[in-house]
Amino acid sequence: MRAVWLREFGGPERLTVAETPDPVAGPGQVVVDVEFVNITFVETQLRAGTGPFPVRLPTIPGNGVGGVVAELGQGVAPALRGQRVVTSTGGSGAYAERVAVDADGLVEVPDGLPLDSAVALLADGRTALLLLETAQVRPEERVLVEAAAGGVGSLLVQLARAAGATVVAVAGGDRKVALARDLGAHLAVDYSVPGWPDRVRAGAEGLDVVFDGVGGAVGRSAFDLLDRGGRLVSFGLASGSWTQVPDEVAKERGATVVRSLTRSPEQLRELTRLALAEAAAGRLRPVIGQRFPLDLAADAHEAIQSRRTLGKTLLEVG
Repeated sequence: MRAVWLREFGGPERLTVAETPDPVAGPGQVVVDVEFVNITFVETQLRAGTGPFPVRLPTIPGNGVGGVVAELGQGVAPALRGQRVVTSTGGSGAYAERVAVDADGLVEVPDGLPLDSAVALLADGRTALLLLETAQVRPEERVLVEAAAGGVGSLLVQLARAAGATVVAVAGGDRKVALARDLGAHLAVDYSVPGWPDRVRAGAEGLDVVFDGVGGAVGRSAFDLLDRGGRLVSFGLASGSWTQVPDEVAKERGATVVRSLTRSPEQLRELTRLALAEAAAGRLRPVIGQRFPLDLAADAHEAIQSRRTLGKTLLEVG
């Protein structure tokens, strides 16, 4: 099979395609013929050697795929063969034509939901639902979503709007601002333009919740817009660093800052199932902004890290 390898940290060109032995399903495992691969922003950081956790080289990057179950290991139910599924791969191994994964981790794709949409929701859908649950968004609250045109952000805009909140979207550039507005944001602001917090303050007159996917100076400016008793929930560091809010500052403001979200693997799979069900019912729309063939994984990484992408980026396999 073909797979994308990272043998040395560095730029996107470090991702190279090579013929690789096919995986074998061990006891309790299946082999999935991959059709789509989910790419996340953090994978560009891991490739560069600057990610939030260590990576042992050489490795096949990636942690999420969608495809069809092709082979069964010992002890796996025969009914799984031929099923359309999405699954995490345990932190690596996804950029490949085939993967071997634990059968217990599979999430079956509902009838009527395209497989590419399901892959786009695999990580981002459960993350967005978990963030909404953690923030406990209530009707008529004012909610700001950073990186609102990204994979998670574009879903948060929809979910917060459906929860009855007034949604303020901030994103970088005209195309991304327009997308956030199209997804239902009441106010969309370009945070690459100086003075953007003033525009948010004028339009929303304060905030109750901030979903912080950028971190750094943008995240701190968003925190400063919170009313007393507000909540900031971090889910990304597109700027390269987490938002720095000292505990004493948050306490003085009566604000809650959530920096980590933990759930069991089964709880995360249940959130994924819920996201897929919402999409199958037409209540949640993943935005797939760009697709690249497996052989051009390096181009996909370059597009993501240069901030040219909208919504989700997928690798197409086959």
